[in-house]
Amino acid sequence: MAPQNKIDVSQVVKVLNFFHPVSEGIVAYLEAHMKPKQFRKGATILKAGTICEYFYFIKKGAVRGFMIDNDKDITNWITAENELVTSISGLDLNVPSFENIEAIEECDTLAIKSTDMQNLYIEHPEANIIGRKLLQHYYRDAETRAYIVRLSNAEQKYNFFVNNYNHLANRIPLKFIASYLGITLETLSRVRKKISLGK
Repeated sequence: MAPQNKIDVSQVVKVLNFFHPVSEGIVAYLEAHMKPKQFRKGATILKAGTICEYFYFIKKGAVRGFMIDNDKDITNWITAENELVTSISGLDLNVPSFENIEAIEECDTLAIKSTDMQNLYIEHPEANIIGRKLLQHYYRDAETRAYIVRLSNAEQKYNFFVNNYNHLANRIPLKFIASYLGITLETLSRVRKKISLGK
């Protein structure tokens, strides 16, 4: 009979299996080391200037990474269910994060300590394949984000965002999307109106 406090990691395993088959050993390790953490809408998951000690798998909800520059709130990235979030700078360098991570919806997550992730790679070498493919996946995401912000035309920016992140377009507050795209909220509203009217 399974222990009552056993953590359900099936959603995590389903995502990881997309990258590489997950062994029973990895499943058991995740069940033993992942812990549920809930965050209310608007809650700070990570504060800039602190070291992130966890990886968070988003079971439900949406989060963003942002920084403050001259009192201006700048959204660096937005993501939602079935993604892992953490501070990249804290992974191996163990240095404070330059950005904040905020829950922009009620969030249910599964958290695992960074040290436990490192031990996972040692105890289960096949996890390194998953880790490598995950990093490739997130590097591609970062490349996409870099491309969007370098586009000069606001309509091109928004169209590219919709084409690549359609699941977020009508879900995330417009002020965060505008900040992410590097345009004003007013400009974004005009673009969306123009598109909805079919130009």
